[in-house]
Amino acid sequence: MPARATAGTSTLVPVPTRFFVTSGKGINKTSELNAFDLALLQAGIGDCNLVSVSSVLPIGIRQVDRGPIARGAITHAVLARYSGGEGEVISAGIAYGFRTDGQGGYVAEAHLHGTQKSLKEFLRWRMQEIAHFRGVELRRIQYRTEELSIPMDHYGVCVAACVFLP
Repeated sequence: MPARATAGTSTLVPVPTRFFVTSGKGINKTSELNAFDLALLQAGIGDCNLVSVSSVLPIGIRQVDRGPIARGAITHAVLARYSGGEGEVISAGIAYGFRTDGQGGYVAEAHLHGTQKSLKEFLRWRMQEIAHFRGVELRRIQYRTEELSIPMDHYGVCVAACVFLP
């Protein structure tokens, strides 16, 4: 990602200018790792080298549709991942929202044994806490979640990601 100056400051550190939100789930009889790979492929990020980042949306970033990413690209993402075994219901997801003052926004990731409904409630609480800690208000919070009921004799993984782009 190229370095970019924002709000009168310059930086040598890359600042993303775009992001997309995606999710996927995978089931496999052989291994949890194979189920994770299938979930990443379904999310469209299975051929990337993912780098975990924390959860700040920079000033001026814009959301775009998911598009192709070069095979092997170093790809920065806020990633929620949850694995489970036979008979379990699992969920993973993210929430994101922009500050009302135009100074960027935040992303929260979470996972749990249980449904998307429970996960969404937890994510809403996390986003409210993020705003409270900073003394700011957020515009509408958006969510991307996956839920999976894992069949017998299988492994399962859910993922959700906010992927940053230059």
